[in-house]
Order: sequence, then C-alpha cells, then structure tokens
Amino acid sequence: MEQNKNSKDKQLDLFRSIDKGKKLTTNQGLRISEDEHSLKAGYRGPTLMEDFHFREKMTHFDHERIPERVVHARGYAAHGEFELYESMAPYTKAAFLQKPGSKTPVFTRFSTVAGSRGSAETVRDVRGFAVKFYTEEGNYDLVGNNIPIFFIQDAIKFPDLVHAVKPEPHNEMPQAASAHDTFWDFVANNQESAHMIMWHMSDRTIPRSFRMMEGFGVHTFRFVNAKGEAHFVKFHWKPKLGVHSLVWDEAQKINGKDPDFHRRDLWESIEKGNFVEYELGVQLIEEKDEFMFPFDILDPTKIWPEEIVPVKIIGKMTLNRNVDNVFAETEQVAFHPGNVVPGIDFTNDPLLQGRLFSYTDTQLIRLGGPNFHELPINRPVCPFHNNQRDGYGRQTINVGQVSYHKNSLANNTPSTSTEEEGGYVHYQEKVEGRKIQARSESFADHFSQAKLFWNSMSITEKKHIVDAFSFEVGKVKDKNVRQQVVDMFANVDVGLATAIAEAVGAEFPTGVEESPVTDTSPALSMENTVKLPDTRKVAVLIGRNFNGAEVESVVKACVEAGVQVDIISEKFGILYGEDKFAVDVDETFLTVHPVLYDALYVVGGEADNPKKFRMDAADFIDEAYRHYKPIGVAKTGMALFEGSDAVAGPGIVIADTAAHFNEDFIAAIAAHRHWDREVYGWED
Repeated sequence: MEQNKNSKDKQLDLFRSIDKGKKLTTNQGLRISEDEHSLKAGYRGPTLMEDFHFREKMTHFDHERIPERVVHARGYAAHGEFELYESMAPYTKAAFLQKPGSKTPVFTRFSTVAGSRGSAETVRDVRGFAVKFYTEEGNYDLVGNNIPIFFIQDAIKFPDLVHAVKPEPHNEMPQAASAHDTFWDFVANNQESAHMIMWHMSDRTIPRSFRMMEGFGVHTFRFVNAKGEAHFVKFHWKPKLGVHSLVWDEAQKINGKDPDFHRRDLWESIEKGNFVEYELGVQLIEEKDEFMFPFDILDPTKIWPEEIVPVKIIGKMTLNRNVDNVFAETEQVAFHPGNVVPGIDFTNDPLLQGRLFSYTDTQLIRLGGPNFHELPINRPVCPFHNNQRDGYGRQTINVGQVSYHKNSLANNTPSTSTEEEGGYVHYQEKVEGRKIQARSESFADHFSQAKLFWNSMSITEKKHIVDAFSFEVGKVKDKNVRQQVVDMFANVDVGLATAIAEAVGAEFPTGVEESPVTDTSPALSMENTVKLPDTRKVAVLIGRNFNGAEVESVVKACVEAGVQVDIISEKFGILYGEDKFAVDVDETFLTVHPVLYDALYVVGGEADNPKKFRMDAADFIDEAYRHYKPIGVAKTGMALFEGSDAVAGPGIVIADTAAHFNEDFIAAIAAHRHWDREVYGWED
C-alpha cells in the first residue's frame, strides 16, 4: 500500500497527526495531567487566570470556525488520481497531458450552490464539480459545475444572482431553495438565464449521487501547444456509471430522512472499494473556426452541441481515498480557475474573466490572509520559490537576506524561467477595441438553445420539467412575477409556458413568438445515458423462515452484478430460513426509509408482530413503486406485495411468473427507473 502512494499523499503524510494511543499535550508539547477541571482557588473557588491549559483550549475553541463559502458552502471531497489515455501534445504543452499512462494526483470537491454549510443535500440546485490537479508544473484547478452553462453572461451580475437566489433578507427564508420570489423575479428580468433555467428545472439538479452526474468546465478555455498554436477547448467529466437522478418527491423526503445522503454515498462507496470513476473529455475548436457557429463560443450561457463538436475522451479520474479530516481538507481547499499550467490559457469569456479576480479575493477573507497556498491540501507537489513574505499563517521559513527582484546579492535568484524552461507565457491574442460597457450582439440570443434543450428531452423529462416549474413558480407569492415567468418561457415553447400558466394560475401566453428551433441533441437527454446495476442499493424485506435457497441465489446474483444488498426486518439480529440459511439484519424498518434505496426485493417470512410487519413492508413497496423503482418479489413475498398498492407491470419481477428471475431482476435494477408505469395524459 505504501509503495502505491502518489506524491500528494506522501506530502500529506508529513502533516498528519495520529492521536490514538498518544499522551495529551498542549500545543507546545507539554504533557497535561488534568483535562476535566480548571485550576481553582479551592474546591468551590473562582477559576484562576494562570490556568494556561484552560486558556489555550478555550481560545482555540472560540476561534475554530472560519467564514463558510458564500456559494458552494455545502461540499464533500475525496482524493484520487487522473490517468491520461492519449497524448494531447498536438493541442497543449501541459506536461500532465503528454504521456499516455501517466498519473496525476487530484482532489475533487462536490457541492451545492445556494445552501449554507448545514443545509440538506438533495435540494434542487446546481452542483459544483471542482478538481485540483497536483501537477509537476504546479497546481491546475478545473473549477466547474454539473451543468455546462451558467445563469449570466458577465461576472458583474454574479452578486445580483446570488443575492436573488439566497434566502430573502427580510426573513432569511427559504434555505437552499430557488422556489421563491426574488429568484424568479431575477430570472424574468434577466432573460439571458433562460437556457440555464431549463437545465435547472430538469432532473440534472437532483442527482442520484455525486458518482452519477456529469461535470463541466463551463467556460471556453484555450489549449496552446509547444509551437504556440491554440485551440479553443471545453472540458467534460463523464461518469462511468452514467447520469442518473432522483425524482422530486423522493429528493424532498431524503432531505428529511438523511440530509447527508450524497456525502454518505460518496464516503461509503470509497470505503467499500467501489472507487468513483469519470472520464475526461474535451471539445476542441480551431481558432480559424471561432465564428462559424450560430452561437458565440465564448458565451457561458451556450453549449457546443456534442453532435456538432464531438467530445474527445482523453483520460480517467479515479477517486479512491476519503479525506482524513473534513475541515483541514474539504473546507480549507482553495480552488481558483486562475491556477493554470503552461499549455492552458483563458479566453475573453466575460464571466470567466471576473472569476479570475473573485476567487483569490474570496480565499483571503475565508482563510485569513495570503498564505492559504501553504495549507497542506493546497500546497503544490512541486517546489515553489518567490519573494513573497510574511502575513497571517506563514509556514515557510525563508532563509537568506534577499526578498526582492532584481538583486545581485543572491545572483538575481529566484530567477524567472524562459518558455523553454517551463515558464508560463500568456497566449499572444491580438486585442483591439474601444473601452465600452456593453455586450457583444453575438450574446443576444437567449432562447434558441433553451428550445434545443426542450426539444431534446424525452416525454418523461418534459413532464418533470413542467412539474419543476409548477412547484418553483407556484411558491412565488407575487402574481406579477408568475406572469412574467410564463411570458418569458413562451419564447422557448408556448406549450411549456401554457402548462406552467395552468399550474400556477397565470394568464395563458398570447402573441408571443416562440423560438423556431427544431433541432435536437440526443446527448442532452438522460434517457440516453449508460445504465448499469453497479453499486445500486437493494433493500431486502425479510422475516424468519424464508426460503433460504431462493434468497441465497438472488443475493449472490446481486452481489456478483455489483449490487449492494441490505437486509431489512422488524429488528436486528440473525434470521434463519427454513433450510437454516442465515442472514444478518443490516437495518430495521425504523432505522431506514425506502427512498434511500434503488430497488426492493420482497421476501416475506414470519414476524413477531405480523400486522406491523405487513404495514411497514407495504409502505416500502408503495414508495418504491411510486418512484418507478424496480421491485423483485420472491415466491414467499406475494402476500406482502398484494397487500400494497403496487400492481404487476414494468419493473416488477415476480418469481412465480419470471422464467429467469435473477437475470430479469438485475436488468430491472440496471434500468434504474421504469417510467412506462404511468401514462401522463400530457402531450409534447
């Protein structure tokens, strides 16, 4: 294990402190004889100021908290590595993208955007997807989201967006939610957000797992090769398990049953050895083709449709180690889109340009000064030398009398590097123009790609988008704002706007010219994603004296397919089948809830309280059925199944009628949801 550690892990070893089995000391290393009673003048007398241990302990506690992030406060992270599939030398000189098979340590943080650090995790929200590459040329940060575009086109509007989506200041509600007046007032009066709102109302914003969502760099960057030739580039993270979501009712219930649902899923998967994998893809456009598209490639509210600009898969990231300490790593990690390496450069995307300022400014207030790069999680694996000195939290002990450039006392060192020596040189883009506070006309189309997204959705996805709009806009109290939203989205699709109007009590749109776009992009629909049974969680509802041979066969088949199995019964302990086959109960009906599982296997059996057992099982079955999840029914489980509201149909695999139960049940689990259980009665 030790020999397989990457360079970042070895570096972090220097900062790890293992307290187990050690003697208690002060921060100065002095051993402590008493840690339960402060020093007093007599048994009932006052505490004495000379108790240095009490003062040190209390002072540190009083200063334990740092400001949470304004956005992306609720996050979770893991360590891993990135392995390159093929050389990118024709496009970039970035060293970590040159040699196939080379591995680079990474640290990846996932997050929600709107909520506070203590908010729930399955809210409807954009998810942050930030990756720090610890390369030999310095740290490279790819700081993005699970949606490829953004709400606004210019960074100067970012404070307005965040103010609008955060809890309203007069009553500090609602937490971690966009379903309120100020957010939708912002949307209706900043119509560049139209495309992003279509994504935001889709199931992309209620992911099943961090492990099952895409990641995007959002902005257009540049690759620059050793010859100085540039390509425009967008970055994509493709999850190996496919892109899957929760349903809204399920997401809301999970917030109450397990507000740590996503972080628990990531932590447990890695602890079990089910390492998390994403492939890195790039879209590339030659400089000469910058203006050949019907959209501006620098507009952060636009995608490059994959059918027009294919995604080239170039490597794989594997997250294989959980953090040792959430605060020291996940909370103190400082990402910055301006952390680049030679061969990766910026473009004139006005949202990106603003982020290049904002991130450093944020870290200064959060992490207490300019030395946050010296914290273990942020420290590069390559050496760093410069003339920066002092400040809060300084750890480096700089040796010598010189701390300026140019100098003769140290032979003008540390010295700069030429481009050939690895020095970073900005791409020499020709720039002309007058100083102006305006936006390019090429950014003016706000509705065509929103319509492309709508056209690309399946009937089920469209139904969910309408439901999401209905819920969110239905929470808006101001009727005028509701009407503005309806009128705005009539520019996308009149049928969509009419459905929203009907749901929220607004006037139907009239006289609005919707976008004429008829194209589709199959890559945008989650219906076309990878569907595997791997790491799906199945709840086995079981009592005593079950059919051991049947259960053993099904459980074995699930495990071999990579499915995780939890045995659930009325109480903890060992349960025996008729043939003495035994299972150990993992959870009880009281300690878990059906929304925390991807599928059910209904076994049945005897119970101490048969009536309650049947009621609890029926609740599990009804919830799973309502959320379109697969349900397998053993021969002994039919009585429980028939006692629920579920009926035989898509995704229901019954042992009495299935010719190949195990195979059929695994296939049903892989499908994830069985939307064809319901006829919506709503047409495109």
